[in-house]
Amino acid sequence: MLPMAACGGDGDSGGSSGGTAEGALADADLSGVSITVGSKDFDEQKVLGNILADAYEAAGAKVDRKIDLGGTNVVRKALLSGDIDSYAEYNGTGWAEHLKQEDPSDNGEELTEKVRKMDLEENDIVWVGRAPFNNTYGFVTGPDLTKKNGGPFTFDSMAKYLKENPDAKVCMEAEFPSRSDGLVLWEEATGYKIPKSQQEILDTGLIYTETKDGNCDFGESYTTDGRISGLGLTLVEDPGVMIIYNISINVRKDVYEEAPEAFDTIAEAVLAPLDQKTMTALNNSVSTEGEDPADVAEQYLVDQGLIKGSPLGLSAPPTSRESSAGWVKASTVFSSSSQRTQTISWRR
Repeated sequence: MLPMAACGGDGDSGGSSGGTAEGALADADLSGVSITVGSKDFDEQKVLGNILADAYEAAGAKVDRKIDLGGTNVVRKALLSGDIDSYAEYNGTGWAEHLKQEDPSDNGEELTEKVRKMDLEENDIVWVGRAPFNNTYGFVTGPDLTKKNGGPFTFDSMAKYLKENPDAKVCMEAEFPSRSDGLVLWEEATGYKIPKSQQEILDTGLIYTETKDGNCDFGESYTTDGRISGLGLTLVEDPGVMIIYNISINVRKDVYEEAPEAFDTIAEAVLAPLDQKTMTALNNSVSTEGEDPADVAEQYLVDQGLIKGSPLGLSAPPTSRESSAGWVKASTVFSSSSQRTQTISWRR
């Protein structure tokens, strides 16, 4: 039985895993470095922000957490202004949104290299490492509409359905219709411009549940979101229209230069195992199963052999009502082979 490591931060500034570096992280030394870590305001970003914060702390840095800071523009502005020093960003977002470029490469490594070079030259932002998972934008349908269609929609058949059903709704987040890497790419590819009467703006979580219930015919989604499988949704098949979104660690140049080898080591250690299945499973633990992003992040690092964590030394639950007060059970273990298993352990 694997005991659950101690709780991480509360998703706000402050909080520490107390994990001791192991494996590849043991070779990274950030002693004397102070880092403020941020994240965007959705579940995947909260997990990634806590992974970075825990890894930096394990390497000896003094870390301030500003997890769940806000949307893309808010977090990017904080990085450029120095309010934060590091967060996880997507190469597609860097290219289209931050650097205002067009015609992105369909090769993730090439796209990251182009973004890395330009952002360093123009903004003194270093892009470190690259994770293999691709969390691009997409659309999902609920079980009933998927069954009625006889299987998954394609981008073209989705456009045809919207043309033929003027009362159909496409539910999206507020910024998606105006993003240069968002709805416009789908519209250009299909030749159908979704009228305002068919658009409904909802919070992210509501998009998934309303699509499941059939109140949204199509819902904007992130393709690694755990709620897709958790709620029985089906991705609309993308022929390669949407931009690639691999994660890299963004670090302000002045902070990176304090310990460049350590940042490179950390990026390789924490990002390399994050393939599509692993990131989706991490997201599912938060979005569907309700686990704390800080706990999920710490458990990931423990399972990868990168931190020792802070075991409480308990192998069984308390045996009486009095002794069990304040204890909760369950942790999800993420192995390096990306297979997800459930163990029962106890933590306060």
